[in-house]
Amino acid sequence: MMTTAFIPATDRASRRLMIMLHGLGDSIDGYRWWPEAMGLPWLNYLLVNAPDEYYGGYSWFDINDQAPGVRCSRKLLFNLLDDWRAKNFPAEQITLGGFSQGCLMTMDVGLRYPHRLAGLVGISGWVFDLENTLRELSPDARQQRVLMTHGTNDPLIPIEQVRPQIPQLQAAGIKVDWREFPKVHTIHGETELAVIRDFVRAGYP
Repeated sequence: MMTTAFIPATDRASRRLMIMLHGLGDSIDGYRWWPEAMGLPWLNYLLVNAPDEYYGGYSWFDINDQAPGVRCSRKLLFNLLDDWRAKNFPAEQITLGGFSQGCLMTMDVGLRYPHRLAGLVGISGWVFDLENTLRELSPDARQQRVLMTHGTNDPLIPIEQVRPQIPQLQAAGIKVDWREFPKVHTIHGETELAVIRDFVRAGYP
């Protein structure tokens, strides 16, 4: 079960939506600052709590046995995307983004979902079971716009573990824009936000 918080755009008729997925132990409350920081008033936002409770926050999967939770969360997020499409938010108007575990779920879902989205934004995370993901790419995966960012000083998810995944994704035809920042396991302030903002904006011509 996932709870959500919807923050409407200034233009109440806007069908443009960014779904944001938090990291391990965080929650909706950890991203209530995100819409204002993004500075895109024409964009609606949906903040999502992961399904499993975790020390006062939530988790998308068990860090010690990842596969079952990833599969469960994938199904829930597929259903969430379908629900919002049914509410007249077209897939090509939805940006899916996430931090850390939320990045993993963004990539896992976005590369399998059978409709092209406005963009995928993965921050400080990685692709789970890359080999299997590449086997299960949706027909639209190679049309997805993808931004992945990471910190060169990340102590929790060392960049050396993630960097080699990028050429493998690109070799499979995935259009990944890869950006490195001198940061730890966090968002690198306005410098990184500006890159994310420009990427998201470009998905809504």
